[in-house]
Amino acid sequence: MVEKEEGIQTAEPTTRSERKTLSIKGTETVLLVEDDGSVRELAKRVLEHFGYAVLAAGNGEEAEALCDRYEGTIHLLLTDVIMPGASGREVAERLCADRPGMKVLYMSGYTDDALGPHGVLSPEIPLLEKPFTAEGLARKVREALEAPTDGTP
Repeated sequence: MVEKEEGIQTAEPTTRSERKTLSIKGTETVLLVEDDGSVRELAKRVLEHFGYAVLAAGNGEEAEALCDRYEGTIHLLLTDVIMPGASGREVAERLCADRPGMKVLYMSGYTDDALGPHGVLSPEIPLLEKPFTAEGLARKVREALEAPTDGTP
């Protein structure tokens, strides 16, 4: 908000929470793959609120079909790790083969013991733990988008 003080316009200082929110906004396209419909819808709404374009799929097959049809750039694949059919890691490997510049962020509500066989326990692999807050989701997405690309899905 701008105020006039003796002919000078000054901006009101931004609050700490407003600065946090501004720094996690984006305009990139995110492909969200989540088999739980309520989690998928919530994550989609949160990401859209923060400015992202979201393509949502319920499984790997739907995600592949979306990728085939979508002609624009998909900047980030946000995928659940453990899903019926293909795991998130398998989905990422297939999709990144066709879209090598796409970054990947995994999410899971399972423990490390359950995630180990799915190949996402390495500290360099970005993982969002469920349950998450709206701000936590947006922040992790922003971090994944800004991280250097290492070429591994």
